[in-house]
Amino acid sequence: MPFPVKSTYTIKEAQRQIAAVVRSVERGHLATITRHQKPVAYVLSPERLNELLETMEILSDREAMRAIADADAGRGKVYDAKDLPD
Repeated sequence: MPFPVKSTYTIKEAQRQIAAVVRSVERGHLATITRHQKPVAYVLSPERLNELLETMEILSDREAMRAIADADAGRGKVYDAKDLPD
């Protein structure tokens, strides 16, 4: 059984345990910072932020979303690998 990872911290806990918060984020977890039991900030790794930004970019691209929908519906274009440019 893996050790439970704390992912929600009050502001005071985060201040006292900043190294633990950063280690958790480096392992791919999202850390939530709360005030009065309400989220006020999130801490995430640069890699996770880049993944989110890339996803947002794809979701905002109508042509990309149409191509994904076509592929999901079996209407996507299929190419033989030997026919692809080098």
